Amino acid sequence: MKNLINFSMITLLIGFMLAIQFNTIQNPQIKDNRDLWELREDYLEAKEIETKLLQEIRLNEEKLAQYETDRAQSAESVLLDTIKELRYEAGKTEMSGPGIVITLYPAKEFIVPGLTETYLAPDVLRKLINELNMSGAKAISIADQRIVSTTAIREIQGETKVDGYPLRKFPIEIKVITKDMESANKLYNRMQISNIPDDFIIDNISVKISSPKEQIVISPYQNEYQTSIMKQVLEEGGM
Repeated sequence: MKNLINFSMITLLIGFMLAIQFNTIQNPQIKDNRDLWELREDYLEAKEIETKLLQEIRLNEEKLAQYETDRAQSAESVLLDTIKELRYEAGKTEMSGPGIVITLYPAKEFIVPGLTETYLAPDVLRKLINELNMSGAKAISIADQRIVSTTAIREIQGETKVDGYPLRKFPIEIKVITKDMESANKLYNRMQISNIPDDFIIDNISVKISSPKEQIVISPYQNEYQTSIMKQVLEEGGM
């Protein structure tokens, strides 16, 4: 019985050794037979690939940084353009372009000293401004006072004033800027057949309309806008 056990153990051991030898034959260990020069070439190739990858990473990082900068500058540019447009619409910037000049001066032929006088009625002046706007005026000034949407033309203590500025010195120039020379010509022709000069002559004021000019300069609105109906926008979470 003991011999049978020993024989079995020896047989198992021989079988295990044969299995190991068979596996070694089927899966031999790969030996790197490359020489030093080939290893050096492979190393240099790997370093070149690594360098290219690092360059691509750096380039992408620069592109991302440039994109963030452009986006910030774009937002700032849009804001500045909006502010510029709002200032333009509000009449806070000087404006130049083609247009006409309307001059008001006393009609001496109708004035009798001691009996008649020159009076610039605010309602007639407002009527003129409305007609100019409807005829394509882009900017208007009266005695170098820029006319904007909030301008008040009214009589105060017997004097007609534009936003508080008295119109007491003649001649009074009314500058009008239009879109282009074609518009300036149309405005000039429109004013030639207008009834506005007849309204002024009632108050002993003559009207002279210049021929269209290529360049007229109108100063910006000098007064400050009232913002009593506006409120400051608080930041999120503010009180």
